[in-house]
Amino acid sequence: MASAPPTRLTGLDLFRGCAVTGMIIVNTPGSGDYVWWPLDHAPWDGFTPTDLVFPAFLFAVGVALALSFPRTVDAALWRRVARRTASLIALGWAWQMLARPGLATFRLMGVLPRIGLCYGIVAAFVMLTARRDADGGSRLNPWLIGGTALLLLLGYAALMLLVPVPGFGPGQLTPEGNLAGYIDRVILTPAHMWRYGTDAAGRVVYDPEGLFSTLPSLVNVLFGMLAAIVWQRVPDRAIWWVALGGVALTVAGLLLDPIFPINKRLWSSSYALFSSGLSALLLALAMLASGRAVLNRWFAPLYLLGMNAILGYMVSLLLALAGTRFYLGATTLNAHAFAAMHAIAPDPYLASFLCSLAVLALVIGLLVPLHRRGIHLRL
Repeated sequence: MASAPPTRLTGLDLFRGCAVTGMIIVNTPGSGDYVWWPLDHAPWDGFTPTDLVFPAFLFAVGVALALSFPRTVDAALWRRVARRTASLIALGWAWQMLARPGLATFRLMGVLPRIGLCYGIVAAFVMLTARRDADGGSRLNPWLIGGTALLLLLGYAALMLLVPVPGFGPGQLTPEGNLAGYIDRVILTPAHMWRYGTDAAGRVVYDPEGLFSTLPSLVNVLFGMLAAIVWQRVPDRAIWWVALGGVALTVAGLLLDPIFPINKRLWSSSYALFSSGLSALLLALAMLASGRAVLNRWFAPLYLLGMNAILGYMVSLLLALAGTRFYLGATTLNAHAFAAMHAIAPDPYLASFLCSLAVLALVIGLLVPLHRRGIHLRL
């Protein structure tokens, strides 16, 4: 832990573990009817702590991509990136087929496909634009990475605010009138979008992990890469520079909010900035904590999740699915678990939260023997 590389790796694992922990807790309540507001997404405009979870994971993807960027960009690297991208998308599609069998309403996008697309697009971009050293090695170009992030933010905002949507006109940021939803309806078609992305009439009109809104989500990955580059180049002052950058991005997101509101479901430019800023601040805290041996003992479960993030997330999804598919008598396992927890904790919101913690503990327990054998899902 004393050397710089292990500190970087443990800090990233801790940060990624926090993101996956958040994913598991918000996805596995004992009852969807009893969820505290910080553990639920904002209904439309606005922000809750839950809305930080997914962008923080994308930010971690960028950090990992920059920290592991090799000196040589060759055919083997391109094959590895293509394989990881395809594997993440395929894993997401396999999950969709398991959760809702059939092709008629098969959802094409989702959390894992978005992670795969963001990773693949950004990885391809930085490999194509990497600087060449005098010795023939490759280096990331931070100015181009930052400039591209800025262009994506401005371009997405301009398109969403200025391009008219048939039947609604320009600048309509409602569920049914926004440009991202319209493009997704044309390309993906409503039958293959998120079934809960409905308007007041109950028609599917948008997808929070849709195709078009993937563009601004690339920004979270790019800012994660910039944080990692700072971490590599000025390790002694990286915590403070990353934290300062986080504050700047957070403020920028708040300043843009009156023009293009913070909205996770649209992945608005202000949301990309705001969530990237908070992710940078959380990363700075993880970097600081990873250098403290006493804290590391307490954070051991988070490190474990961070080292096996995708597998932990998938296990939690499978447990949640099993809870709704298997029955004890006429009641699902999930309902039985919630009733048992409710008997212990009379407050239904607390009981629902404790069920999430129980799933989290079970996921960690299932990962422990795999971790001890060095088994990690590396797509």
